[in-house]
Amino acid sequence: MAYAPFDLSGKVALITGGNSGIGRGMAEALAQAGADVVIWGSKPDKTAEVANALKTHGTRTLGQVVDVSDEQRVIEAMAEAAARMGRLDFVAANAGTGGSAPSFAEMDTETWNRVMAINLDGVFWTFREACKHMVERAKAGDPGGSLAVTSSVSAVHGAPRNQAYAATKGAVLSMIRGIAVEYARYGVRANSILPGWIRSEMTKGLQAWDAFNEKAIGRVPMRRWGEPEDFGGIAVYLASDASRFHTGDEFVIDGGYTRF
Repeated sequence: MAYAPFDLSGKVALITGGNSGIGRGMAEALAQAGADVVIWGSKPDKTAEVANALKTHGTRTLGQVVDVSDEQRVIEAMAEAAARMGRLDFVAANAGTGGSAPSFAEMDTETWNRVMAINLDGVFWTFREACKHMVERAKAGDPGGSLAVTSSVSAVHGAPRNQAYAATKGAVLSMIRGIAVEYARYGVRANSILPGWIRSEMTKGLQAWDAFNEKAIGRVPMRRWGEPEDFGGIAVYLASDASRFHTGDEFVIDGGYTRF
């Protein structure tokens, strides 16, 4: 039999924030590798559009309108996804938002709470419900599963005027390590992905700023912005049997920016 660890046929992947940016890049690659894919997004039309586009790869898809800052909606959507797709093998908590302010001293509590609700609470609720499903399956004799969170290099670099965002991205690193240790007994792996500067809706304003491109992107050894499709490979790896003994780790994908 041929060695095909990256073949995701028969596996089901769920990506929060899967209708744009890094999440869509992951979803496209997962579907191309043979996985059935569930995407969560807060915009109904966009979520439906992307879910339909993914069907061209010949796998099943499901688009769900989910605001991850709504605990009850996360609970309902996870249960619905598992029931309709039959199982969930890979869950990526990717949905996120920025929260910059003129300065740290001028950051208002409303901004802080909004970023925490989406970037931290949303990850907690997503993984809590995913773990319930994976543990139930393991106890029925079908162990395994993989969780991945989209953190950021902001978790390890100083992030001036964006401390709320950085705080959440640092917190999820600790969360995922704890999950990795606790749920390994059920065959569940848990890892983090730390993107650098990626071309997306969140960074749209910076992309046209010449000074930023010169000073920040110019520091990236690969001399370019990251693209959403640059995250397809890591998603397929973490969803696949190729990573079956790889857990509690952090993958920095930033074109060498952190090491420069």
